[in-house]
Amino acid sequence: MADKPLRVLVGKIGLDGHDRGAKVVAQALRDAGMEVIYTGLRQTPEQIVETALQEDVQVIGLSILSGAHMQLIPPVVEMLREHDSSDIIVVVGGIIPREDIIYLKEQGVAEVFTPGSSTVDIISFIKRKFD
Repeated sequence: MADKPLRVLVGKIGLDGHDRGAKVVAQALRDAGMEVIYTGLRQTPEQIVETALQEDVQVIGLSILSGAHMQLIPPVVEMLREHDSSDIIVVVGGIIPREDIIYLKEQGVAEVFTPGSSTVDIISFIKRKFD
């Protein structure tokens, strides 16, 4: 993997229209040498998974601030399993209560980054998964 940059899909899932944080993270990942595919706003779980498979990504980074994380994130992980692509790691950023973070991780989310998380921490987490 050292000769090819990591490919990361960054997307806004659900009806949330705020994408400033997602764009900041996407740029930080690019600056760290990763290839980033940004899907834009208002993506469905199906659109996220379809794009991830088409783009042959290793990581899906989802940003969600709408409060619909419990309804929208688990289907992404499940669809990846159904497509024999559970090796694609899913990370989530947003305003997510601690008890919901526990549940999302139980469902297969690799990590959840809440407000105040640094882009350095996000990049380090992703890189460690592929060392």
